[in-house]
Amino acid sequence: MAIFVHAVLPGATTDQYDALNAKLQETPNMFDGCVSHACAPTDDGLEIFDVWETEQQMNAFGERMMPIAAAEGFPVTEAAPRVLRVHNYWVPGTGG
Repeated sequence: MAIFVHAVLPGATTDQYDALNAKLQETPNMFDGCVSHACAPTDDGLEIFDVWETEQQMNAFGERMMPIAAAEGFPVTEAAPRVLRVHNYWVPGTGG
């Protein structure tokens, strides 16, 4: 079952995000199960919005991503992302 993930990252900058994302893009199979991803800057940091095929895939991503983020000096937050079960998901123009 698909899940929607909303993470709030206070203190994170778009430059830090871009550097981390570049490293993650180099890692094979890093995004297995990620259906969509968006990052939006706010006055306080960044917010991440993802749809994942399963919570297990999202958790596996987190386990692989966190050490890379720490090595890149990405700000760590104690707050867990909000995870919601998706009732319906479609992309306009794809016949979904």
